[in-house]
Amino acid sequence: MVISAVAVLVTLIYASYLDIRDRRVPFRTWYPMLVVGISATIVLFYQQTGNISLIVGYLTLIASFFYADYLDNHDPGTPFRFPYLGIVLTLPAISWFIIPAISTGELSDIQLVPWYVLFAGLLGYVSYREYKKQPGKKLKAKQIRKDAMRESNIEEVLSRWYFVLVIVILAIASFYMIGGGSWGVSGIYIALAAVFCGVFYIFGQMHLFGGADAWALIFIAFCIPTFPITPLLNTPPLGFLSFSVLINALILNLVAPVGIFIINVVKKNRAPLQYMFFGFPVKGEKIQEAWGFVMEDFAERNGKVERKFIGFWDSLRRMRSDEGRVYTKDLREHPEDFDKELGIYKKAGKVWISYAVPFILPITAGLITAIVFGDFLFAIMKFV
Repeated sequence: MVISAVAVLVTLIYASYLDIRDRRVPFRTWYPMLVVGISATIVLFYQQTGNISLIVGYLTLIASFFYADYLDNHDPGTPFRFPYLGIVLTLPAISWFIIPAISTGELSDIQLVPWYVLFAGLLGYVSYREYKKQPGKKLKAKQIRKDAMRESNIEEVLSRWYFVLVIVILAIASFYMIGGGSWGVSGIYIALAAVFCGVFYIFGQMHLFGGADAWALIFIAFCIPTFPITPLLNTPPLGFLSFSVLINALILNLVAPVGIFIINVVKKNRAPLQYMFFGFPVKGEKIQEAWGFVMEDFAERNGKVERKFIGFWDSLRRMRSDEGRVYTKDLREHPEDFDKELGIYKKAGKVWISYAVPFILPITAGLITAIVFGDFLFAIMKFV
């Protein structure tokens, strides 16, 4: 785990640099860390338990996330790869049924069969829908009309939210395997990781969380399942490192809004109180040089600029839909698409934007502090 933690930390530092410089982290950035971290975790599980079923269950969890990412980002212009689906369906069958049956001589986890059927059915259905999007696949006019009519019914809901059910199935299966004695106590990691990683994967798909930030937390859970060393404030009860990393990151990230509020007060910047913590004004003619999201809506009527701050729920809606949210990076890289907005910003004089420190920086700091010191929230609770 020490080797894995070093690999993860080096990768996070490099990813933080990329996120600050380019505001994006290519997915290939994570590959070296994953090779080292997943291999180290497999060795850890084998040394601790010698349980092959548990190891294959761990690989099932990882494969499910990668396959979900493949489905959600697959380009219809490229051939659909059904062998990926075969791998994802084969791994849980081996872990949940075949290996336990070989070990005990009987199918001890028969109650998992309905859950496996649901798991396979969900992924198979979504895969088939994705396959039908392939160019060159000729559909009859009747089938095209039928598909169009189904866009708002349960099939569309399943296509959008299927992974929530997949996560629930993986968690339930983990508890079945733990309770049946096939995995032992170490299997609790797979259940915790399924829920933890599932939440952040879904948040990322809903645009409520940065893609790189979500993958960073997910991959930390994959690569460092437990504390590599005993931290100075002792290991929290669950011993699930990723949760401590998140808690520490959130606590450390609270420093930034307080600092922004103090700076705004000192500079006498005026705005509704909640915006004083999360943003600051910049000159309209220099907004392209800043980093952040525009926190105000502007309109020009009779030569006069009217402005209002974007409300909290409206901001969340725009994050979710990925529409109506103006990012200064887009103003800088695609100014031709924002001629009207740039003109209004210059007339407005100053424009409030949100601060844009990538959350991957607090995640990196959270990882370091979690390994060295432990879980800040657990330490505070113990002190209280």
